[in-house]
Order: sequence, then structure tokens, then C-alpha cells
Amino acid sequence: QLQAYGGGLVQVGDSLRLSCAASGLALRTSTVGWFRQAPGKGREYVVAIRSGTYRNSGRFTISRDNAKNTMFLQINNLKREDTAVYYCAATTRQLITSSQSMDGQYDYWGQGTLVTVSS
Repeated sequence: QLQAYGGGLVQVGDSLRLSCAASGLALRTSTVGWFRQAPGKGREYVVAIRSGTYRNSGRFTISRDNAKNTMFLQINNLKREDTAVYYCAATTRQLITSSQSMDGQYDYWGQGTLVTVSS
């Protein structure tokens, strides 16, 4: 029900926007988030949003287009350590802030899109 895309090979310092299209799930009323998993490491929380259309967290900005039922992750000033598979996630529950970073709180997951940052 979630389809992530937009990853690829980029250079250090570039910006990239990942997309995640939803079907059968209304993102506008869901808590949505992005996680990532670097090679050999566990899944790591990036940013999430419960209400509103965007939220900035340093170099990462999550946003959603309710009309297109799609969420996005904008990553600016990419670093080599940003190399990872990025996953979009959603839940129909309205997660409080302290729960948004917990991957077990999300019910729907995209298949992941690989971002490779090269110098």
C-alpha cells in the first residue's frame, strides 16, 4: 500500500527528494514517517509528522501532498553517511511525538528505496 521511489546515486552535497505513494490508505489522516537502514546497521528513525503538511528536522524535511496521497522526504546537503535504504511508513493512529520514532508503531511500510551518496 506504500510505494517508495526516488533513490539513486548522488554526490556529497547534493539534494534529493524521495517519494512514497499510498493506495488504500489516506495519508492526510495518518501519522507518516521515514526511516532508513544503512548497510550492516539497524533501522533508524529519520523524521515523522502527525498533522500538518510538513516538518523540518535539520537536513531532512517530510511533507505530504494530500491531493496526490503522497509523502516526500527532502534531504539536503547529502553526506556519505546518508547512504542507506530509505523506508516510508504510516499508521492510521495519531502518534504522539515520543512514539513517532518507534518503528513498531507503524502498520504500513514501503519496500524501501536505496540512496547511495558518493564523494
